[in-house]
Amino acid sequence: MVFRRGDEVEVSSKEDGFVGSYFPAKIISELMKKEYIVQYKTLLREDMSGPLREIVAADEVRPVPPEFPANGFSLCDEVDVYANDGWWAGKVTGKVGGKYFVYFETTGDEIAYPLSNLRVHQEYVNSKWVSSSFKNRALR
Repeated sequence: MVFRRGDEVEVSSKEDGFVGSYFPAKIISELMKKEYIVQYKTLLREDMSGPLREIVAADEVRPVPPEFPANGFSLCDEVDVYANDGWWAGKVTGKVGGKYFVYFETTGDEIAYPLSNLRVHQEYVNSKWVSSSFKNRALR
């Protein structure tokens, strides 16, 4: 997929500790080597003077996934959690009160989050969004 200046996207990270995460950004320009200059919406420069801009490979950029309304999740549902300025993939392992426990395979952590921080996990495959095995039934 080719992105144009101003397109809203998500950028994956291949750095240790960040694998499996996506950060909201906007395309600033397209470079000739299948790369883009992006400006992150939530990440700042080291000196905190403004939004971080960087050059990223085209295979690290995807469109923003479509919204998939969810009023709850079930055990083992794949979700994305908004935390630490980006979206992180995990699996629901339980629910206590209004919080869902999510396990992150890449870190081995299990952390509780409110429903407002969760979205249905989707993969961008062959220029199409494919939702996870979301069952659309809430834990009780």
